[in-house]
Amino acid sequence: MSLYLKKNGYYLASLIFVILSISVYFIQARINEYKGLEHNIESFMMLPKGEYLKPIVLGYEQLAGDIIWLRTIQVVGTETVSPQGYDWVYHALDVVTTLDPRFAYAYQFGGVTLAVLGKRPELSNKLLEKGVKENPDVWQIPFYLGFNNFFYFQNYKLAAEFMAKASEIPGHPEYLPKLAARLYVQSGDPDVALEFLDRMYKETKDQKVKASIEIRIKEVIVERDIKILEAAVRKFKETYRSYPGKLTEMVSKGLIRNIPNEPFGGNYYINTDNGSVYSSTVKRRLKVYEKGN
Repeated sequence: MSLYLKKNGYYLASLIFVILSISVYFIQARINEYKGLEHNIESFMMLPKGEYLKPIVLGYEQLAGDIIWLRTIQVVGTETVSPQGYDWVYHALDVVTTLDPRFAYAYQFGGVTLAVLGKRPELSNKLLEKGVKENPDVWQIPFYLGFNNFFYFQNYKLAAEFMAKASEIPGHPEYLPKLAARLYVQSGDPDVALEFLDRMYKETKDQKVKASIEIRIKEVIVERDIKILEAAVRKFKETYRSYPGKLTEMVSKGLIRNIPNEPFGGNYYINTDNGSVYSSTVKRRLKVYEKGN
């Protein structure tokens, strides 16, 4: 009897594997068919919700979740995903984590990918908040929630709370408590942001995510430099009753040591009408440094 059950269990698992594989294969085939055309991945959201799949897979939730997971990371890794296509990515990862709620890396991968590559921090937070409930012992998940709330929503208080939560979980890196404390008192400081980005860069393994974070690091450096230069411009105005004609005048007057190198290879200039400083390469200042919560 035991052997009979084992054989039937094996055949059932194999059948489920084949059915799911064929279904996902046809979805992927349609995606590839329309690659390069004005069709988005979300048009092929044929995958049922995890709640509907659970009773169908008859106890093989992890197996079903693994199949969908493998296809999802292949799509993210090899296909050009449109901005709207990240709805599909979120849906697939939501299904995976419903079938296997303790699959912690799926939350981490999804959290970073949706926010950094997909520019969909609201979907990232939704997945990560689900992950915090299901995996309260994984420090990376609240860490990523802290990152999102800091950089995308400018909710510094909530970012600090998530970082503090992450720093209370056993196994967290030594830097977390210090970073959480700095977030509470220096939330809008570019140096805090640079430390945050540096930690994020070291935590992630995905090369596309790393490349995106590198760009953000340079953008933060530009913001930090502009803040320093504008502070010097204000001192110049207080002393000489006018704005400097060029930034180099502040060096010659001893207000700053030098003009910092623009990290994208451009230059910094001053608007002599209002004293604002701007970069020749970064056209829009980071919203993250507006007054926070």
